[in-house]
Amino acid sequence: MNKRSRELVNDDIPNVKLRFIDDEGENHGIITRNEALKMAEEKNLDLVVVSPDSSPMVAKLMDYSKYRYDQQRRLRETKKNQRVVEIKELRLSPTIDKHDFDTKLKHALKFLSKGDKVKVSIRFFGRMITHQDVGRQVIVRFIEAIGENGIVESHPKMDGRNMIAMIAPNNT
Repeated sequence: MNKRSRELVNDDIPNVKLRFIDDEGENHGIITRNEALKMAEEKNLDLVVVSPDSSPMVAKLMDYSKYRYDQQRRLRETKKNQRVVEIKELRLSPTIDKHDFDTKLKHALKFLSKGDKVKVSIRFFGRMITHQDVGRQVIVRFIEAIGENGIVESHPKMDGRNMIAMIAPNNT
């Protein structure tokens, strides 16, 4: 079933009384479908039901093909302006070296500037799990280094053997 058959236009409108609005937006009250179609034919426009759920239905005079074109253009415009936010994951280590830390920080800043969220995680292997405070300090230092470029969505918390924090871009 295509969109045209779902919309009530001209002869597809059931034979009921309609609240009629002309092409200038003036309300003419409640009239029959045949009267409304006759007025639409005189002005060489289409009769389109704009509110089928109301009682009585509201029908308006308009150029239907132009109306559909405008709707499709608006839909394309909104799709073009949408942006899917991706989550980029950076894995740190409790024993990370300064240079590695700076490299990961540079990557995180690049992701945040593009509008992506950053998931910072530390995986604890073997006996490292007993030193969770060291991992927490690394993540807190990472968040402080990001500073004003990001907003902390979730603070460091344990998830099994991983410690995870989420940082969203600061769009101010």
